[in-house]
Amino acid sequence: MIDRTHKLPITRQAELLNVSRGSVYYLPKPMSEANLKRMRRIDALHLEHPFAGARMLRDLLRQDGIHVGRNLVVATPAATFDISILRASIFLTLFNASEKTPPPQPTSRVLDI
Repeated sequence: MIDRTHKLPITRQAELLNVSRGSVYYLPKPMSEANLKRMRRIDALHLEHPFAGARMLRDLLRQDGIHVGRNLVVATPAATFDISILRASIFLTLFNASEKTPPPQPTSRVLDI
């Protein structure tokens, strides 16, 4: 892609490839050990408590001695792994008025998986 040894300047190479010069020179910083530890713990808590929201995860992390705000609990996995949070939508209960029967409603059964 970009060849730093080529006689064509890096600026011109980036222009020809429609790539910003900033992205050519950017070197990502490695993750800190504290951040990796926090992400591993958030992942483990998600597996133990899949129903837990940001506030509950924050409280569980604080019990482990990891003091973070709920925004960081939500932002860390989302930014790192491109994860979006799944949440129920009010549109799940709406149905087309022309349908004769509404869609089945969720029940409060516990499923063994």
